[in-house]
Amino acid sequence: MSKRLKILTWHTHGSYLYYLTQAPHDFYVLSKPDRPPGYGGKCGHIPWGDNVIDLPVDQAKDTQFDCILFQDDHQYLQDQHLYLSEAQRRLPKIYIEHDTPREHPTDMRHPVDDPSVLLVHVTHFNALMWDNGRTPVRVIEHGVLEPKNVAYRGDLERGLVVVNNIATRGRRLGGDVFMRVREQVPLDLVGMGAQDVGGIGEIQHDRLPAFAAQYRFFFNPIRYTSLGLAVIEAMMIGMPIIGLATTEMATVIDNGMSGYIDTDESKLVTRMHDLLKDPAHARRLGEGARRAARERFNIERFADDWDKAFRFVTA
Repeated sequence: MSKRLKILTWHTHGSYLYYLTQAPHDFYVLSKPDRPPGYGGKCGHIPWGDNVIDLPVDQAKDTQFDCILFQDDHQYLQDQHLYLSEAQRRLPKIYIEHDTPREHPTDMRHPVDDPSVLLVHVTHFNALMWDNGRTPVRVIEHGVLEPKNVAYRGDLERGLVVVNNIATRGRRLGGDVFMRVREQVPLDLVGMGAQDVGGIGEIQHDRLPAFAAQYRFFFNPIRYTSLGLAVIEAMMIGMPIIGLATTEMATVIDNGMSGYIDTDESKLVTRMHDLLKDPAHARRLGEGARRAARERFNIERFADDWDKAFRFVTA
């Protein structure tokens, strides 16, 4: 049996970290008093496993690791020099790039420029758009757990949108798209800060699948970012997906099979009305979405991909 590795990382995206920790290793997650963003450690309502260990930053230098897993720029550029010893900074390193390049879609150089670091992109689109320089690149696509005892019903004649802080994150996250479409189609918004634009608010991660299952379809208004875990989680319970045919979404949704994607808002609005009128068609699309998610985004493949990446850098 292969040795379990000790991985140091940060609490950058809670749901991603939860799925990541399904890999067969021990994850030490840095924390600070009062648990500010990025330093939450093992906290919140997520059902963390015993392989997730809360690690106060002042104890990091005295803890033994096999690999450092960065998930944000400041962790790589600043934190490793603040909280890790010189010997720890020589350990194998992986940087997860969760996002698309912001400053320029094609010409932005990645802040990691080091042949000894493995740069892991979460979508092939991200890997394509970043200028990765001389840093070696691997793509590990998302994986999610299929919720137990939750199945799509679609009896509520409304669409569901799941985006955090849509009011403050602007055009990139499609706040304007959501507002325009909401004038034409009944939509409910959930996520942090949703109440600021008349939405419902935040739903706990473990309760979201059952909550989402009542809605007729899932709408993703996001223009330009990584493939959202919420989209895959909705697919995994059998929800049909409607969204913009941009970024990795263009490879995930098959028109007429698992949902509908387009760059023409008016066509998407027409599709939404079609699904509201035809629940049987929505159910067929949802079944196609679930089949696609099970094949491409299952947790076993994801955990295995991460296990291989950890073994690769620590070999």
